[in-house]
Amino acid sequence: MPARGPSIRIGALVPLTRPGWVEAGRHLLAGLELAAHEVNDAGGIAGRPLELLVRDTAADPRRATAAVDELAELGVAALAGEYHSVVARAVATRADALGVPFLCSSAVLDELTDHPTDWVARVAPAQSHAWRIYADHLLSAGHTHIAVATQPSVYWAAGTRILRDHLAPHAGTVTELDMTALTPTAVCDELAANGATALLLLTGHPEPAASIVRSVRGDRRVADVLIGAPAGQPELTEWATPYGTGIPFLRYLPAPLGPLGERVAASLREKLTTAPSFVAFEGYDTVKALTSALRTHGTTRADIAKSWPHITTEATRGRIHFTRTPGINNWQWTWPPVQVVERDPSEPGRFRVRPT
Repeated sequence: MPARGPSIRIGALVPLTRPGWVEAGRHLLAGLELAAHEVNDAGGIAGRPLELLVRDTAADPRRATAAVDELAELGVAALAGEYHSVVARAVATRADALGVPFLCSSAVLDELTDHPTDWVARVAPAQSHAWRIYADHLLSAGHTHIAVATQPSVYWAAGTRILRDHLAPHAGTVTELDMTALTPTAVCDELAANGATALLLLTGHPEPAASIVRSVRGDRRVADVLIGAPAGQPELTEWATPYGTGIPFLRYLPAPLGPLGERVAASLREKLTTAPSFVAFEGYDTVKALTSALRTHGTTRADIAKSWPHITTEATRGRIHFTRTPGINNWQWTWPPVQVVERDPSEPGRFRVRPT
């Protein structure tokens, strides 16, 4: 029987306008909404429906912080979502200060807060965990001299540091190319001069990332240089073009999906009218985990914050269980599945899983 009592409000934070990654926001919201709809169709939480109060963060930390304040005043039981790491850090910091539980869906930056907190948990993997897997993939493919085209950002700086620290014991090196000072053509000049065999895109999307790819692939001097995007840009359909193929990136899905994942994938495809990305599954799994907390531990903010270490629920990508992880101040699912994949150049709609 559908839920009919007073609603339990959940604040859903997603990037739905530029400069946020709008397609990622759409997929994240689709997953959140689908799971909430299923919960309500099954009777809700002790007869009370889940109500998502959606706020657009537009990749703006200040706008997201203001949304947290508003949602807290509206009495939400918890916050969920967000894709951009710098924005999620702002949300986590404010949620921690206000005592509002925040279950982060997609942002991977290790340090969501400056100190250990019980108010924040995360279903996405930590950046240090996933990007080390990516570095191992590069090493296994014979790449020890890596260049990174990067822009100023806490997230990109953290990624560069993770790569450098992980490659160094294997005689690997990382050369930074500052995209505030270089044009895409100048990137090709730098690659030709320094002999890097792989170039990673630690930059904004669609620009300058798209122009860098086109320049590198159009320059015979660097035709053999691998282009990579560990942040996962080619997962979404904006990259399903010839320039977006053959670029290995991180994707947080198992191979293959289980029965629940397959069922949810079919529903998400119908909702989105396109193949769901891993971001949509992260949204769905976020509500699954919150539902487990609400049903088994209570619906107050304090109840939810105390529930993280006790949650165990089957989600689309495996069984979620939160733990304390060294170097990470929030409760963390350890670990969702991590793949390195690329779009097939001969069939851009198909993904090839690369060895790790």
